[in-house]
Amino acid sequence: MKKQFLQALLVLWGVATVVFFLFHLVSGDPARMMLDQREDPEQLTLLRAQYGFDQPIGVQYIHYLNGLSPVRWEEGHWIVGWPDLQTSYQRPGVSVTTLLSETFPNTALLAFLSMAIAMLIGIPLGMISALKKGTWIDRSIGMVATLGMAAPSFFTALVIGWFFAFVLGEYTGLPLSGNIRELDDLGEEVHWHWSHVLLPAVTLGIRPLGVVVQMMRSSALDVLAQDYIRTAKAKGVGTWDLVRRHVLKNAFNPLVTTLSGWLAGLLSGAVFVEAVFGWNGTGKLMVDALNGKDLPVVMGCVLLLSTVFVFLQSFVDVMYRLLDPRARDL
Repeated sequence: MKKQFLQALLVLWGVATVVFFLFHLVSGDPARMMLDQREDPEQLTLLRAQYGFDQPIGVQYIHYLNGLSPVRWEEGHWIVGWPDLQTSYQRPGVSVTTLLSETFPNTALLAFLSMAIAMLIGIPLGMISALKKGTWIDRSIGMVATLGMAAPSFFTALVIGWFFAFVLGEYTGLPLSGNIRELDDLGEEVHWHWSHVLLPAVTLGIRPLGVVVQMMRSSALDVLAQDYIRTAKAKGVGTWDLVRRHVLKNAFNPLVTTLSGWLAGLLSGAVFVEAVFGWNGTGKLMVDALNGKDLPVVMGCVLLLSTVFVFLQSFVDVMYRLLDPRARDL
């Protein structure tokens, strides 16, 4: 456990370091970005002094790591608090933490719904494919799963959005863009639109759906080849009871690691889907920040998604060791 924790911290430190130097060495003068088209020398000097842009890059790096630490040195004493991700260049006075807290729940909701769709459809399809091995049903399901895994997210988003929201929009009533929580024209009353999440969730869930189908088929075939399954068949156990009592339980364990990796990947892979459907999540926030050269927001998005990815992987590794005693000695 201690080793995994240290590895996670090392990975996060590496990500933070790469992101910092990549954006600060390539992007140019942050103070000029904050002022946009205004070239006021006095304002540039004040901004550089206020945000520490006038200091050497090494000093800025130390201050940056100090701000990311939950226990940090600030104003002459040690404090404990949330990491300081700085403030947005394009939205003066708005912290990156505030922007992430507003958008990340939407991305997490989209990712979990997408994974739920992939599991609810993929597990039964994978099981059917295994039971019908070698038939046209097996080949058809395999072809669909392969197409789902091969299709790029941005292309799938464009096709699904165009077909269901534009061509069939009159019948489906699904919008091409929108958020689950929206204010009225006066900005007072909140309206909830759960239908807005359907197309993004389905689009984001297509690739993990293909993975779940293939993994479930492979795991189920391995279980069906075991001696105790043949013994159960010889005793007259029906197909449904066989699947419910033996195959599903034993075939589901290998999916744990795969699904966890895809769940973490969906959080970062949602960038294209959110941009196409106008979903107010972290992915869309990152795209908008890149277009506006809002470097603290981009860095905050990358660090947040990296942190979630690392801790999800560590959590699943621990859970896998608890579920499978054979993995505890690895």
